[in-house]
Amino acid sequence: MSRQIMRSGPFSDVTSLDPFRFDPFRNVEQVMRDFSLIPALRGNDGEPTIRMDVEETDKAYLVKADMPGMKKEDIQVAIEGNQITIQSESAAEKEEKREGKVVRRERYWGHQYRCFSLPQEVNDQTAHAQYENGVLMLNLPKKTGGVSKTLAIK
Repeated sequence: MSRQIMRSGPFSDVTSLDPFRFDPFRNVEQVMRDFSLIPALRGNDGEPTIRMDVEETDKAYLVKADMPGMKKEDIQVAIEGNQITIQSESAAEKEEKREGKVVRRERYWGHQYRCFSLPQEVNDQTAHAQYENGVLMLNLPKKTGGVSKTLAIK
């Protein structure tokens, strides 16, 4: 049995349309499937803006989150059980003048948000955070006595 190799391109479906066998529903479905390859259009926001590493030790979770250009006053960290929320806001305004006249004015406002769950609850009383050189470091001790219990079914 011989097989034939066929070339395919991005417009192969359009150029091969038979006007007498045009099925608008199949073609719309195919177009939507193609658009779903774009992350923003399929409900996925793509990569998160706050990139981070989480390391687990016997007693704590250590988080390193990249947040360059932020001021530590603009960063908030919330702990609720095993759910951690990191968010920050930043704003900047820049004005350029020549001969006393405004030539250009730019304004920027940005918001970063990241929420994640850990396998075990965090002791929020002893947790601490440090921000240095654009990196937020969290030391999140595990809550003792918060280990789940498995019940025997009788």
